[in-house]
Amino acid sequence: MAASGNAEGTQLEDMEEDAGIKDEMESDEEEGMGGGSSDDEEDDLSEDDKENEAEIQRLEEQLSINAFDYNCHVDLIKLLRQEGELSRLRRARQKMSELFPLTEEIWLEWLKDEIRLTEEESNREEIYALFEKAVKDYICPDIWLEYAQYSIGGMGSPGGLDRVRSVFERALTAVGLHMTKGSALWDAYREFENVMLSTVQTPAGSVPSPEEQTKLNTQLERIHTLFRRQLAVPFTDLEATYSEYEEWSERSVPETLTQQYKKALQHLARSRPFEETLLVAEPPKMAEYQAYIEYELTEGDPTRIQIIFERALAENCLVPDMWAKYTNYLDRQLKIRDLVLSAHERAVRNCPWTMGLWKSYLLALERHGAEHHTVTDVFEKALDAGFIQAADYVEIWQANLDYLRRRVDFSKESSKELEELRAAFSRALDYMKQDVEERFSESGDPSCSIMQIWAKIEAHHCNNIQKARELWDSIMTKGNAKYANMWLEYYNLERSYGDALHCRKALHRAVQCSSDYPEHVCEVLLTFERVEGSLEDWDAAVQKTDTRLGRRQEQLARAAEKEANHAVQEEEKVEQRRKSKADKKAQKKSQQGGRPGDKRKAEPADDRQEAWGGEERPPKRHKGAEGADGGAEEDMETEMGLFGRRTPASRHKGPPPPGAKRPQQQASTSASTSTSASASASSTKAKPEDKPELRNDNNSVFISNLAYALAEPEQKLRALFERCGPVDQVRPVFSKAGAFKGYGYLQFESKASVPEALKLDRQEVEGRPMFVSPCVDKNTNPDFKVFKYNSALEKHKVFISGLPFSCTKQQLEELCKGHGTVRDVRLVTFRSGKPKGLAYVEFADEAQASQAVLKLDGTVMDDNQISVSISNPPRKNLKDQRGPGGPGGPTAALMPRQVYGSRGRGRTQVSLLPRSLQRPSGSKAANGTAGAGGGDSEFKKPAKPLSNSDFAKMLLQK
Repeated sequence: MAASGNAEGTQLEDMEEDAGIKDEMESDEEEGMGGGSSDDEEDDLSEDDKENEAEIQRLEEQLSINAFDYNCHVDLIKLLRQEGELSRLRRARQKMSELFPLTEEIWLEWLKDEIRLTEEESNREEIYALFEKAVKDYICPDIWLEYAQYSIGGMGSPGGLDRVRSVFERALTAVGLHMTKGSALWDAYREFENVMLSTVQTPAGSVPSPEEQTKLNTQLERIHTLFRRQLAVPFTDLEATYSEYEEWSERSVPETLTQQYKKALQHLARSRPFEETLLVAEPPKMAEYQAYIEYELTEGDPTRIQIIFERALAENCLVPDMWAKYTNYLDRQLKIRDLVLSAHERAVRNCPWTMGLWKSYLLALERHGAEHHTVTDVFEKALDAGFIQAADYVEIWQANLDYLRRRVDFSKESSKELEELRAAFSRALDYMKQDVEERFSESGDPSCSIMQIWAKIEAHHCNNIQKARELWDSIMTKGNAKYANMWLEYYNLERSYGDALHCRKALHRAVQCSSDYPEHVCEVLLTFERVEGSLEDWDAAVQKTDTRLGRRQEQLARAAEKEANHAVQEEEKVEQRRKSKADKKAQKKSQQGGRPGDKRKAEPADDRQEAWGGEERPPKRHKGAEGADGGAEEDMETEMGLFGRRTPASRHKGPPPPGAKRPQQQASTSASTSTSASASASSTKAKPEDKPELRNDNNSVFISNLAYALAEPEQKLRALFERCGPVDQVRPVFSKAGAFKGYGYLQFESKASVPEALKLDRQEVEGRPMFVSPCVDKNTNPDFKVFKYNSALEKHKVFISGLPFSCTKQQLEELCKGHGTVRDVRLVTFRSGKPKGLAYVEFADEAQASQAVLKLDGTVMDDNQISVSISNPPRKNLKDQRGPGGPGGPTAALMPRQVYGSRGRGRTQVSLLPRSLQRPSGSKAANGTAGAGGGDSEFKKPAKPLSNSDFAKMLLQK
């Protein structure tokens, strides 16, 4: 027996060594090697210790202010573990575990540290208790395996063997169906039983006693049972387990087990595509898990559905929809009390900000008969969870009030439960007024739904119509008297539980006070008097309704008149703008000195104006310069058409219309005007930019988006850019009237000054962001690209909208730095410099950005509720009009071109040629011209021009 005991002990020690339970405590002999450390090294070490201690104190102070800062907890635990502060480390971990479920990595690190520190048998129960807490947060195979291996080391204590088997069985129940990690637990359990088998085997050559043979047979049956149970479950390495069983078993594999094994293989084949998809997918794998869950739901195996839900939640623990779907399935399908309540508890611990999860938790507690104090405690925790909407508090209060109402026995006139219900209603109203309205600056219950329910309960269950009327008086004084539907609700209550007198009073007040639908209230009053009232009541009702409807008609008439006046004013404004544009156009033509039939030469690029408004074209960014939206414009030579519309020169083909000048006449006119044009050009002072020898684009920058009213732009720009390097010349662009156009060029003496100048891009100058871009000629550098903000998904950057316009970059950075390391903050503004209420915040990594989205989305900043999401700018679906497929592109060059004449194609497509002059396609005309075919044809030049008398004869058919 002693030999048997020694063998058992030796084998158990081997198992412990193989499982890695006992960590070898090696002495650090190398610590003192090398002859010691220098004083400088000791000083450096002390400095590091001081910095770490200061950081630890800062993190502890931050947690004392906001205990729900998850990242702060993680950083504090990491620093304390690094410094070896064991007692403070243990307290920090315990405090974090009370507020948050810990991840698998944090639990394993904590457990291994505690196991190393605890060697006495008396302290093993504390480790067991810690393992019990760990397995409740998430269903993790690695934690269960660590738990089972640790329990093996305690087999020497009384009941140690039973504890080990109990832990293994619980682990198989929890994660035994995990398709990729569950097999490790099965294998560990079988290895443990094989070791126990070797302890009950008799030495070779000896005959076992009946008692020993019974123990041997029992242990062999345990192992056979484990093999049969495992082979019925689909695993990724199921074939290897089957081969191992064939080799281990001394008897042939039963047919029933073979059939179960084949069935498990079939299930494995159907599930393998989902497992492979999960293996290669990027976190958070939500779509992949959703597809896997849908598949398991169709299969209908509750245990497999549960394990896939748990696997999904272990990787997506902060997704409220996944928790809601899981708890809803457990409530409707499994209905196992411990399992359901555990899932609900974990759901609200992971997503405490989600009201729906708390509401479902309260219903589940009531459904499974939880103690009243338990339900009350959960409700109080829900109130402290910090919901993001005022309406969420109304719903959670309604859920609690419904629960309390179902506890009351209304057959009794008075009871403790009834008083508790009334006290809860009073507290709910106070909570809405004091806490919710102060926090959200709005009423979460504008329609007073809680008070309405209370009034109905008092009237229906308690026969206390007087209390119900008092409540409705309070409802109406909270701004609801103007709504007809609220009066009708009150009327229905009086109709059901009150009397005709109070019904009539309610309807009369409704006719007088309601402002949204008084017609409907008047109709209900008249209907009521037809059923209940006397002649006097009918006359009073008719008089009251006629008076109210008369006022209503007057209000509608005034509103219609006001709207008509507004429409007339808008039309007058449109007509005034149209007249102003026409006057500007006429003034512009008179300044040019040309006649209506003359073609206008293209204007210089700097002084070009829009032809259809007479206004100056907004200044463009220079060649290659980035605009407010990151785009760039291209120039195109245009000419002024006969209708005042700017049209490409290539469109002016074909013979001129009647009344237009002949080419010879145009040439002579041009010759006659060239003398005056050259004289005026010579008298104009040459601008610096008109001298190519003075310009150097390599040393220049293009400046735009400046204020038109900027006084002395040359001096101000020179003073602003002199810090970047010596300035050679400043060339602001002015209109013909001498007004500054908001942009210009600045040339440095050295090319090295240009990068420093570009750093001033978007610097504010007199209230507007100034744009600074390279001065590049795109005619010689067509592939030049300027800076554009990224339009793809940026997982490390968040997009914030709904910000108050007064928000500054420093305020936003202060708001975000509590959720991670902020690298950059960019406020989005208009070209004028006014904020848009939008911003981009760049974090150090994706995890910090995701944490910021979870914590900041929906929060209130200066009475503005902000929205936070991962940055994913929409792609601009704009096609290059000059590229392939656009006008002027290769595709357009291959298409047949239609020619419509010098004016282009008319809008109505109605021929203005007299019918007597029209001829069928291909026939000879009276003047000897052949039709070109179709209404879009052009007449060839006649051999002899027709006179007015010729046209008159043709019209009169002479």
